[in-house]
Amino acid sequence: MRGLFVTGTDTGVGKTVVAGAVVAALRARGERVAAFKPVVTGLDEPADPAWPRDHELLAAVAGASAEAVAPHAFGPPVSPHLAAELAGVELDLEGMVVAVGAAAAEADATVLVVEGVGGLLVPLTRDRSVRDLAAALGFPLVVAARPGLGTINHTLLTLESARAAGLKVAAVVMTPWPGEPTVMEESNRATVARLGSVAVATLPYLPDGSPASLAAGGESLPLAAWLR
Repeated sequence: MRGLFVTGTDTGVGKTVVAGAVVAALRARGERVAAFKPVVTGLDEPADPAWPRDHELLAAVAGASAEAVAPHAFGPPVSPHLAAELAGVELDLEGMVVAVGAAAAEADATVLVVEGVGGLLVPLTRDRSVRDLAAALGFPLVVAARPGLGTINHTLLTLESARAAGLKVAAVVMTPWPGEPTVMEESNRATVARLGSVAVATLPYLPDGSPASLAAGGESLPLAAWLR
């Protein structure tokens, strides 16, 4: 099965927007796509009316239930391993891999888009990280990154961490990319591409998290190249 694993340089950098845009654009092209996020945390925080919660957004664009997209959901805005510990739940990496396959089979999907939690080294269990899950699945990595100050260091560290584990990086996506980028933002994109030996795409600011808005944004991404 073809697939992509969407990670980020940090939390709150636009992973879900990138993953949702990929799913929505592929479905608009007629692909059968499933979305999966192993764990979602922070449900105790107030929701943004324009942006559904991560698993709800992915469920909407994939035509699935939120429970099918994210089998583990926790209230506190903390790391998955701590959220599970506080809830008295034991997370299991091998079980997550099985759940990914089950989600794809249930959706009769030919493409699977998996979104991680936070950055690559965020612990999913006491001793296994998001990077371990990405390595177990073996899909090319798409890295969501901010366009502004600090992104060069964060992005290059993420690329180094991914490649150290044998992961193939398909691309970096800087988002939200402004309509009129500054000299620094243009330089950041070029510098990450050069020093990271990676293609750097951009995803513009989207007005909301609706499937139509995400599909329109994702249409500009080189999805076919990433999935080859």
